[in-house]
Parts: sequence; C-alpha cells; structure tokens
Amino acid sequence: MKNYSIPAIGAVSLSLLMSGCETTTRVNKEEQPNVVIIFLDDAGWADFDPFWKNYYKTENVNALAREGRVFQNFYVPQAVCSASRSALLTGCYPGRTDMHGAHGPNHRGVDPSFETIGEMLKRNDYTTGAFGKWHIGDAEETRPPARGFDESAGIMYSNDMWSAHPVNPDYWGQFPLRYWENGEVIIDSVTGEHQKYFTKWITESAVDFIDRNKENPFFLYVAHPQPHVPLFCSDEFKGKSGIGLFADVMLEIDWSVGQIMQSLKKNGLEDNTLVMFSSDNGPWISYGNHAGKTPFRNAKTSSFDGGIRSPLIMKLPGKIPSGSVSRNCLFSIDILPTIAEITHAQLPQNQIDGKNVWELIVGEDGVDNPHDYYAVSLNRKLQAVLSSDGKWKLHLPHGYSEVVEGGNNGMPGKRMNMEIDTALFNLVNDPYEISNLHGHYPEITNQLLEYAQKHKNVFYLSDD
Repeated sequence: MKNYSIPAIGAVSLSLLMSGCETTTRVNKEEQPNVVIIFLDDAGWADFDPFWKNYYKTENVNALAREGRVFQNFYVPQAVCSASRSALLTGCYPGRTDMHGAHGPNHRGVDPSFETIGEMLKRNDYTTGAFGKWHIGDAEETRPPARGFDESAGIMYSNDMWSAHPVNPDYWGQFPLRYWENGEVIIDSVTGEHQKYFTKWITESAVDFIDRNKENPFFLYVAHPQPHVPLFCSDEFKGKSGIGLFADVMLEIDWSVGQIMQSLKKNGLEDNTLVMFSSDNGPWISYGNHAGKTPFRNAKTSSFDGGIRSPLIMKLPGKIPSGSVSRNCLFSIDILPTIAEITHAQLPQNQIDGKNVWELIVGEDGVDNPHDYYAVSLNRKLQAVLSSDGKWKLHLPHGYSEVVEGGNNGMPGKRMNMEIDTALFNLVNDPYEISNLHGHYPEITNQLLEYAQKHKNVFYLSDD
C-alpha cells in the first residue's frame, strides 16, 4: 500500500523517474497498440493553445498536437459528468445505460451488463489501469476493480461532493469524499490539503503503471478531477502562471501530460501507443474565474456546442497524421468500437451505439461517417440532433439556463432560465448557433425530426 501522507505522496516513485534509469525498448506489436486516454473534467474547448490562444502556455499539450492530430468537432452526447464518462467507456448513449446527469455517493451507476473499455481490453490480454475520477458507479460491483481494471486509484465521484461544497455543505457533508486504491479506502475523508495533490498523485500512479507494464499491451485511463471546481493544485504550481488559480491548475495538468508522454518515450512505447486527450464536457462557466472557456454558445449542462463540444487530440505515430487538423464530426460513443478495431479486440456482447470511425480519424479520403445522426440529451430529455457530417444541428424545444453573472473565487454566479423553440443551425457557417434556419430548410428539418423521433422511440426519451 502506498503512503498517502501529505505532501509527498509519490516521492519515492518521483525520485525514480528523475534518477535517469536506463531506457528500455519493447518489441512493438502493431496489432496490439497500447491505449492511453487522458480525460479531464470540465475543461473547455478553448482552454488549450491548439484550439485557442491563451495567456498561459500548455507546452506539453501543444507538443502532443504537433505530433498528433487536433479534432475540432468532437462531441459528447450529454454535457454532464456521469453521462459523458459512461458514454466514453461503454460506447452507449446515456439513454441505453440509463446514465444521466451527475451521480452522487453510493449510486450504483452503470449496470455491469454494459461492458467497459477496460473489460473489453482485459479480455484481449491487456493490463488495465484507471487513475483519477471514476463517477460511473459507487458500489462494489460498479467500481473500477469490478469493471475490468487491474489497478485503480482515485475518487468515485466529483471532487465538489464533500463537506466544503459552496452551496450545499450540510447535504454533501453526510458523505465523506474518499480516495481509493485497488478497491480499498486509503483516505477516509478528503480535505483541501489532499485535493492539492490529486493531479500529482494521479500522474505518479499513471507513470508507475507505464513503467511496470512496458512489456505488456496496456490500457491506461487517466481521468483528472480538475479543472472541475473546487480548484486545487500542488504548491509547486500555485502562482506559477501569474494570472490566477485556474491557469495554475491548467499548467499542472499540462505537466501531467508531459510526464506521461515522457514515460512512454523513456520506455520505448511512444511509437506503439494511441494517446487520446480530451474532456468530459464544456466549462462550468457559472463559476467565473474558476472556470474554463469556450467560444461557443453556453457551456456545461447545455446542449449547445459550448456544453457538448470538447477538445480532442489523438496521436499514434505512423497511423494518425502528425501536425494535422480534422473537422470531421466525431462523438465519444465511437471511441470504444474504434479502439476495438485497432487492438483487434472483440466487441462487447451487449448492444452498443458507437461505430468504428478509425478511417475518419486517420483522414482517409472519400470516407463518410457511418452514422445517420448523433443525438444530444440532458437527463431523460432529448434536446438536439446533429447530422453525422457535423453540418446541421436541430434543437427540439427545451429549457436551458444562461449565466447572467459569473461567480468568483469558487462561488457560483447567477443563472436565468431560458427556452428555445425548434431551431436549425448550420454549424459550418454559424458555429455559435445564432441564426435559426428552421423555416428555410424544411427537408433538412424534417429529416432530423425523423431521426429525433426514432431516437426517442429506441431510448424512451422525452421531448416534453
């Protein structure tokens, strides 16, 4: 068991990393590439230089973009933590798994009948590790050790679900936020001092996992709890940006990306590892200076692009063109079947909604998206449908909230309830969803309405 004392949780493993150990090289098995997914929490589309210029420099994310491919139009099917993470890890729409919104402590989460990427790859002789925020189940049968992960460490739900919650401390104080390792509680009640080291601890666990599994194909899922509020970073990064805590947090996340990439290179794994870097949904802009940013309309919990369009960078040398940009429309439900394709893993026996989009990812000419449409929901309500080429987006009538006054230093701001009627947007010409073309293109509107009705019928979703 690790020593989780403060502040040097991983001092031993970190010193080994810095000691200049001899580099080893494994024989590449192209049929079984390693897979690394780095999945952030509430990071906005515009929080990284490859997508939008910032006052802080994420040099390691920039390097990943130069060596891989930037995907401008990557979406999640619901802009809330648990629903989004479930879609990524199961390849299913939230309506199929009944995973909606953000689940709290003791929630059972995704039914074990829906296989995760971890379980799929473990069946294919991969070693699997999950470090960070889980948030798709807090019962014995739904935590990482029971869902296909050989090793795991982190928290089971959001880092704000604790006694220091800025709005509901009495309610959340009934449920201590715990830090787990391999199915055991290591910290029974997380404090702010512990949260300062989450990014560092998770990174050290990830690097240690890579170092110990360099001879075996592996799947590594790194799900940082940051930059979800409350914001924390280690003392080493506090004040480093010179422009505020949010930027400090992003610099530490960027450091984490660098440590993971350095470990892959050191162990001779760089050329045979698919790396994916993304976020679960858009920024939680009601928290003002403690939130990320997006140029698109609205943000987290919204079905506008500010909520569901996330940054994505993917790298696999020799397969994915380096230094390239893709504007193909992709959804997170397609990640599981695409990973199955490149690892030659058998797909789950349960029905999934995603499809293999590897040809779109690598940019083969003349390839169309295999879907007819993509669907976007909030809780059990279907709110929008996109054409699979990413050009058209139809909003069904629904309510949403608009931030009218941003929060400050960890406190949420004020929001106002709004309504949108049936609205059609051309996302190519109008990515900010301003000009409603509903009355101008009846054929497109009717086709997307048919897809919406089909989706509601299959997944028992409502438009009321």
